[in-house]
Amino acid sequence: MLENINSPEDLKRLDDEQLNQLAIEIRQFLVDTVSKTGGHFGANLGVVELTLALHKVFNSPKDKLVWDVGHQAYVHKILTGRKEGFAKLRKLGGMAGFPKREESEHDAFGVGHASTSISAALGMAIARDLDGAAYHVVSIIGDGALTGGMAMEALNHAGHLGTNLLVILNDNEMSIAENVGAVSKYLTRLRSDPTYSKAKAEIEQSLLRLPAIGAKLTKTLEKIKDSMRYLMVPGHWFEEFGFKYLGPIDGHHIGELVHTLEDAKKMNGPVLIHVITEKGKGYASAENAPDKWHAWPSSAKASGAPSYTSVFSQTLIELAKQDEQIVAVTAAMPSGTGLDKFSAVFPKRCFDVGIAEQHAATFCAGLATSGKKPVFAVYSTFLQRAYDQVIHDIAIQNLHVVFAIDRAGLVGPDGETHQGAFDLSYLRAIPHLTVMMPKDENELRHMLYTALQLNGPVAVRFPRADGLGVPFDPQFQLIPVGASEILREGRELVIYALGPMVAVAMQAADRLYAQHGISAKVVNMRFVKPLDAEEVVKNARLGIPALTVEEAALAGGMGSAILEVLADEHLEVPLTRVGLPDRFIEHGSREELLKQVGLDVDTLVDHALLLVKDAKRSRHLARG
Repeated sequence: MLENINSPEDLKRLDDEQLNQLAIEIRQFLVDTVSKTGGHFGANLGVVELTLALHKVFNSPKDKLVWDVGHQAYVHKILTGRKEGFAKLRKLGGMAGFPKREESEHDAFGVGHASTSISAALGMAIARDLDGAAYHVVSIIGDGALTGGMAMEALNHAGHLGTNLLVILNDNEMSIAENVGAVSKYLTRLRSDPTYSKAKAEIEQSLLRLPAIGAKLTKTLEKIKDSMRYLMVPGHWFEEFGFKYLGPIDGHHIGELVHTLEDAKKMNGPVLIHVITEKGKGYASAENAPDKWHAWPSSAKASGAPSYTSVFSQTLIELAKQDEQIVAVTAAMPSGTGLDKFSAVFPKRCFDVGIAEQHAATFCAGLATSGKKPVFAVYSTFLQRAYDQVIHDIAIQNLHVVFAIDRAGLVGPDGETHQGAFDLSYLRAIPHLTVMMPKDENELRHMLYTALQLNGPVAVRFPRADGLGVPFDPQFQLIPVGASEILREGRELVIYALGPMVAVAMQAADRLYAQHGISAKVVNMRFVKPLDAEEVVKNARLGIPALTVEEAALAGGMGSAILEVLADEHLEVPLTRVGLPDRFIEHGSREELLKQVGLDVDTLVDHALLLVKDAKRSRHLARG
């Protein structure tokens, strides 16, 4: 049947039995394709019937379907004419792993971060009302994303405005890790008590059957109804937000889903349908371990070296054994950041706050005021969500919070929404903040140790990559703040490199000398704030041309900081900056993307040759 499904219109003629058969084929298609390409897996298996029902009842793209996070939008892509795109899912030049407006008219909103769908959908609904148009707007949000404060703000605003909006709460008890918090506990009660699902309808029907015998009795009955609703009826919390609540319903029963969605279409005002699904449905391994099968396990060959994430995790455990003031914080990413290992050793000193980066940052600030040493392990692209808190609640008060910024730089297949391109630029301007990046996994250990000895906020950024396989020093070492490291001496060129680009710079320097006789100095900058201005000024006064290399946005990055030093000292020297270009970088493997943006040995050598040649020409002209 799947061969004949090329658009949502093809679903309109199918009955429930045919839709169930199609669901089986879609699950098999997902297993067959995602096992080859990699990608988000468990969440998509869980929403097959829900997605079929949505496209059966609504008319995309006229009706707007807004997916939260986007992990669960593969079925939507299959049903909207993109089956063939799965052959290159998340590959360079291929189909994105998340909804993307440029990719299809059926993708109403581009997404990659959690808790955004209700806000976006409400904006679309209000625009519809202002235009006098008539179409439906549907937000599909998971219970994990509902832990985010942004989702709560949107629920509050939607209930206040009262416009027609449908929110589908896809409740599978999971985000990437197990959900935490009071909202999760509330949804668990709704899920687990069988009396909830029928209580509201039975109470209301009983009251309606009673004869109206005076206004006083009517008011009394309404008060009784309201009181009983708080005791027995599901969803009263959502109803206090101004939503009509329907559910909970079985998210794998197509007939019930279609019937409920049709009913919701006829209602006025905001409506929330609570749908219970199973993450990984139909694939035993994913059903039994939904956190491990959030994405299909990578088939990439291991380098033999530990990943930066695993080194961070193990190092933090070692340091926490020596210092009981160290605590760890994650925003719903314990396994991704390696804090699941820390939590196993120190369960009372590890805190998962849910998808709530803003709260996590200020929570760390509170911990720091009371003498704790909080380490907030967070992806670069997710820390963006807490920028105000980093400034106002941490930096202004000069509180000792350590940001362990994982996935700094290019992350690969997840694409634009997850590339860690901007943290250097948005952190470097903040007073009191120290920002550093290690050249290898051994230096990461020393940097984390150093960060925990300092006062004030500190950021240690590291990539989504394996280390270099270097041995670890037997003792932790305190790195002098703001001090660079000379790895290779040279007279004709200086290469200022940061993080993983240090190894690339060293290879480029080797080739420059071996093939062109050019002597290049290589400086491991280590710190972007404070920068080693003394080293920069010394080399500039010798007239040595400079090449800066960083896996971060050029605007406001390390190269910009070096240019600022030269400008402040009124020094002019030939300088070329190499880094991430001024555009959003799409998906592909990390290696492919690094080559594409010119962060590879060949490109660095080309830049260096041109820079040295131009410097020699300039000196010759000056003598003439």
